[in-house]
Amino acid sequence: MIQSLLFTVKRRTPELVTPSKPTPHETKLLSDIDDQEALRFHVPAIQFYNYDPNMAGKDPVDVIRKALVETLVFYYPLAGRLREGVGRKLMVDCTGEGVLFIEADADVSLKDFGDVLLPPFPYLDELLYDVRGSINMLNAPLMLIQVTRLKCGCFIFALRRNHTMTDASGIVQFMNALAEIFREKSEPSILPVWCRELLNARDPPRVACIRREFEQAPDNKGTLISLNNMAQHTFFFGPIEVATIRSLLPPNELQQYSKFEIITSFLWRCRTTTLQQNPDEEVRMMSIVDARSKSVNLQLPYGYYGNIVGNPVAVTTVRKLIENPLEYVLNLVKKSKANVTKEYMHSLADLMVIKGRPHFTTTGLVFVSDLTHAGFRDVDFGWGKVVYDGPASDTSLPGISSFYIPFKNAKGEKGLVIPLILPAKAMERLIKDLNIVFKGNNNQPTKGNPMLGTIKSSM
Repeated sequence: MIQSLLFTVKRRTPELVTPSKPTPHETKLLSDIDDQEALRFHVPAIQFYNYDPNMAGKDPVDVIRKALVETLVFYYPLAGRLREGVGRKLMVDCTGEGVLFIEADADVSLKDFGDVLLPPFPYLDELLYDVRGSINMLNAPLMLIQVTRLKCGCFIFALRRNHTMTDASGIVQFMNALAEIFREKSEPSILPVWCRELLNARDPPRVACIRREFEQAPDNKGTLISLNNMAQHTFFFGPIEVATIRSLLPPNELQQYSKFEIITSFLWRCRTTTLQQNPDEEVRMMSIVDARSKSVNLQLPYGYYGNIVGNPVAVTTVRKLIENPLEYVLNLVKKSKANVTKEYMHSLADLMVIKGRPHFTTTGLVFVSDLTHAGFRDVDFGWGKVVYDGPASDTSLPGISSFYIPFKNAKGEKGLVIPLILPAKAMERLIKDLNIVFKGNNNQPTKGNPMLGTIKSSM
């Protein structure tokens, strides 16, 4: 996006949108997966929609607001407020107070944002206004939505959710319900199911298979990233890049690794190399695994919209990561993902209760979240699919976490864009190293180079 773009957003006073009819006033406990410390934050997402002449005369603000009041009848816990009980246990007081909604207009066109829409968005404060007190975990709205009309007829849908209430798949389920209600369906095709007790700790709790995610680790200075003098760069990994990485592997091992595993392992090693850390220090790679898969077999009811994710971690030393062949790194990542089983998820819930809902260890950590299958891009309010969908910023673990976002470059090649934040010198080395691998030369990539990156900005 164009960093120097200046525009004005006129917002109406934020309002609370409540369910269109009375809903049960009750208290609902979150699961012991939901209320872990690592999920106690708000997640912003943003969607850009083109103008559609078939929707002429339809106001996206009015359309979405009206659909929201009906959708909240089905998802009425989202209109409540979080409370905290004994042992830091979170629960929803289903008060029906509503979610925050902001109507806005911007004196800018979609094309003014540039040819490529990628995070982080420098205008997020304008497109998703932070209402005072709304970021609080307790006794605050669980969702904030801002719909901003653009002067060209396009619009921007931005949403911030309390992560303890739902994961990415769960919020997409809600957004699709919102779109279906707009299309005058009497109820969502997937009815929401609470049943959070199914992911509560067992009685008595027993931790059988959590590995190293929550172990205590020393805060060695060599494994911590200072947030001073940081640089942001967004990299593109398409068919050429993935094929190049695959060419580094023995031919007989090409089929056993997924594209996610290949890119993650390759980037983890490259990133670690450029940081020039102490060779004997431990480093960690954590990835989100959606436990809805049949292989995990949690047997949760269809429509369950709570958090169903595991965060397995691969651990090694800097020396082993750099000096071993790529297959070593790939096997670490693949084996860590395979650790997420039915027993893993129940042990995770048990550990939360036994240990007081701790945060996972962040020392030496790289954290990746693959959004390619989340379904954000398929949410259609009537204006067609989105121009851009996905995270608006990295708010949970700045300098540590990153997202894999589906993207099509100017050549029409489908791939992933991956925003990374590193110390400026390390970022320069990483760009140079990747350029050598993918282009076979030492030239710095230029802005707009579809091979390596499209945006670089200082922080």
